[in-house]
Amino acid sequence: MGTAAVVGAGIGGLATAIALRRDGWDVTVFERWPRIVELGTAIGLWPDAQRTLDRLGLGERIRAVGVPYRQGAVRTRRGWRIARLPLKRIEKHGGAPVLMVPRTTLITTLADAIPSDVVRTGVTITDPDRLRRDHDLVVGADGYRSIVRDAFFPGVRARYLGVVAVRGVVDGEFGPAGEVWGRGALVGVTPVERGRTNWYVALRAPTGTKPTVADLRELCADYPDPIPAVLAAATDESLLRHDVHDLAPAPASYVHGTIALVGDAAHAMAPSLGQGACQALVDADCLATELTNAPDVTTALRSYDHLRRRPTQRLARASRLLSRVQA
Repeated sequence: MGTAAVVGAGIGGLATAIALRRDGWDVTVFERWPRIVELGTAIGLWPDAQRTLDRLGLGERIRAVGVPYRQGAVRTRRGWRIARLPLKRIEKHGGAPVLMVPRTTLITTLADAIPSDVVRTGVTITDPDRLRRDHDLVVGADGYRSIVRDAFFPGVRARYLGVVAVRGVVDGEFGPAGEVWGRGALVGVTPVERGRTNWYVALRAPTGTKPTVADLRELCADYPDPIPAVLAAATDESLLRHDVHDLAPAPASYVHGTIALVGDAAHAMAPSLGQGACQALVDADCLATELTNAPDVTTALRSYDHLRRRPTQRLARASRLLSRVQA
């Protein structure tokens, strides 16, 4: 094994660090924020992501707090059902239900599995090439505006998809779960943990739009239950807002020499399919596995790219198309 620099202490970066350390790598994680950021609402962990957490030794801890998501529907704003969410099919094919967990819990669990001296916070990487010279492996896990990707994968840029995502969590268990598709706005409700409910709104809007709870209540006043009740319980202080991006063009490779991209740095995608965090976890596991099985780093990274690029880019395309239908 050797030395690895992981840039970014989000889900993908932390999972990569855990997996590499498990296999004997000397890992340093660089995070530009002064601490590991634990913001977020709910994450739906598909079966493949849960299996990754099992291999990292964290699956049981996450299952202890997660809530199985087994039933939900897509409805119109008049309340007519369009379709059932494919949750039963996912469980049948994957061997486990989608598990809803707070993002903060997942981040904290990952961070707690790494010695504190491995993660260097408050560090902005200005010279990724120096990292490459000083380490046997560099992993760009620094999000859709990746500094590592910009340095070694020129021409790939973040693209605004015309959608602003607004999210929150409220006390109480509201149902039925699922999504309501209206003109210009999608609203979703899911479990997140016992006694609390996750909600999200996707708005077709110019970049930088910052809707308030009052704006959302007015927009969704005639939406079916439980949307009005959930928004009535929401507060502006708990809102999280972000513009939704993917990458254009998609990277021709996720590797360059001894550099690899994981998570949003490689395949930022709209949240329409709920796959962003899941795929970051699977990336981390696949990368570490290939590094263990291959005779050298270069061969391992080529295999990682072969295994992960096409499946994740298909999901990114599908997520982008679905985001256009939804909003």
